[in-house]
Amino acid sequence: MPVVFLGHGSPMNALETNVFTRSWEAIAASFPRPRAILCVSAHWLTRGTAVTSMERPRTIHDFGAFPRALFDVCYPAPGDPELAARVGALLAPTRVNEDREAWGLDHGTWSVLIHAYPQADVPVVQLGMDAGLNARGHFELGRRLASLREEGVLILGSGNIVHNLPRMTWNARSGPGFDWAAQFSEHITSAILTDEPDRVIGYEALGADASLSAPTPEHFWPLLYVLGAREAADEPRLVTDVIEYGSLSMTSVVLQPPALAG
Repeated sequence: MPVVFLGHGSPMNALETNVFTRSWEAIAASFPRPRAILCVSAHWLTRGTAVTSMERPRTIHDFGAFPRALFDVCYPAPGDPELAARVGALLAPTRVNEDREAWGLDHGTWSVLIHAYPQADVPVVQLGMDAGLNARGHFELGRRLASLREEGVLILGSGNIVHNLPRMTWNARSGPGFDWAAQFSEHITSAILTDEPDRVIGYEALGADASLSAPTPEHFWPLLYVLGAREAADEPRLVTDVIEYGSLSMTSVVLQPPALAG
């Protein structure tokens, strides 16, 4: 299986049909159906690493002032307790808490999967990101999960390379983005295309560009799991490599073996 990072943007994308939602659908259609999905969402930070381990994860509406229709969305994908246990085994000796009731599927997961797999018939497990780890630590966990790819599991990161909501210019949806956002995005995407993960892991060395583009790390960290699970033969592909509202990148990344690349 490939590994994929989706720039997820606003939860309203769950209700819309646009260039981004169509791209998620097209990405999913470009490779074989996975037997299960392990999703690393920007919206589940935990104390220690965690994994959902319930048979029927609930749909979490983890946001505020949006239309009622968004709160009515249900994504009833089954869970996969066996996959959750497998994740725990692969990450040992790191302790992984198996969450059987507190969490579920948050909007970082279901707002993209509702387009990629609209039938909600692929089992989904979420991985909670340990807030106490640094960038290198998250990358290394991704490396230890890479063997899931050979087991038919799609490793999916959902976040944004550039994510600064307070700086967004709501009256200018399209455009090149702020200079610092464009420069940061270009640095990260070029490192992905040339397979230089240390440049991504060390993103904070970019100074002001990094502190403005990723003022908090949770939307950036899912990318590190995806890059950690990368294999040497993977061919990288950027999809919808654009910045919205000046400071929100919608770039998606697909890393897949040559036999699947098209």
